[in-house]
Amino acid sequence: MTALEATTPDLEDDIVYRGVMLTGGGALLGELDLALREQTGLAISVADESLNCVAMGTGKALEYEKQLRHVIDFDS
Repeated sequence: MTALEATTPDLEDDIVYRGVMLTGGGALLGELDLALREQTGLAISVADESLNCVAMGTGKALEYEKQLRHVIDFDS
């Protein structure tokens, strides 16, 4: 709730409109999506292939390295 309260209005509108997508292994923790939905009132979804989607997204980002250079810190 603290993170949501500190969110900028434009991002907050997007979250309310689109909901939240849980990814990674944490998304599979026992009914986490249900608990978050109950606490926030937001639409909460678990990504298909949640265990793989972070790695797949990183791979996609690397495919578009030149276009994403302004948002990816390759030096760290």
